[in-house]
This record gives sequence, structure tokens and C-alpha cells, in this order.
Amino acid sequence: MNTVERARSLAEPLCERLGLFLWDVRFEKEGALWYLRIFIDADGGVDMDTCVEFSREYDKLLDAEDFIGKQYVFEAGSPGLGRKLTRREHFEVCEGDEIRLKLYKAREGSKERTGLLLSSDSEGFVICTQTDENGEPAQTESFLYKECASVNLNDDTDLFG
Repeated sequence: MNTVERARSLAEPLCERLGLFLWDVRFEKEGALWYLRIFIDADGGVDMDTCVEFSREYDKLLDAEDFIGKQYVFEAGSPGLGRKLTRREHFEVCEGDEIRLKLYKAREGSKERTGLLLSSDSEGFVICTQTDENGEPAQTESFLYKECASVNLNDDTDLFG
């Protein structure tokens, strides 16, 4: 079991006990430092107090298990606005929400798409890129997960305009 899998296996039962949803676990190097980042969520979002409560409990588990053989910084927080969709369950949870994606290879001259996430399965997902006058999907597009460089929830656009 690698570091991320082990960290996830410790975080999942704690999240369940605290009524949280484990969004993501990342173990990544930035410069000279390694970071273990745990992203948690809940219906209605999480606040600082929730992150602190989770951090205190999870830090005890990390100390007890002591499975990371290098120095690292532990961070716990919300996945926030524009969150990355990287796992199958992310797509399931976000069905009905607007997403934006970047493709590795351009389709019809563009590497970017925005649309309403209609459905997903183990191979990919379908978005609605245009609706008719009744608000029903008029144009849809299907994507394989492996075609996408990134997929994010598109809930932060009003912050930049």
C-alpha cells in the first residue's frame, strides 16, 4: 500500500465518524518539502472548526501509525471552489453541476469545454454543452477520463468576472 492509499485508509473511518466526506488525499512534493493534504467536505461545506477537529484527530492517527518515512507537512482543508474531480465518486457527487475540463488533445479546435455534468460511469462522463428553449439538453458530448488533463467544478466563475 502506498502513502496515499495508507493515508486514505486512516482518513475514511475518521471522516465517517465525524459525518464528513473524504474528497481527496494527496502526497506531493513542492520544492524541498513534502505535503500530505487531506481534503474533506460535508453537506453545506466545512468551516475552520471542522478542519481543526479533523486535523487533531487525524494527527493522532498519523503519530500512532508513523508510516511516512520522510519529513512532511500535514494539511487538512476543504477542496474549495473550483475543486478538482479526480475520482469516480467525485463525478457521481457532482452530477447536475457545471464543470469545466481541459483535454490533452483538441476537439473541433479547442482543448476546453464547459457544461452540465449529466452522467458518469467507470470509463468517462457526458456533459450538456447547450440546452433548448425548455432547458433540456440539446447538445451533449462524451469524454473518457483518460482524455482529460483536468476536470474542475465550475463554481468559481463569478469570482473572476
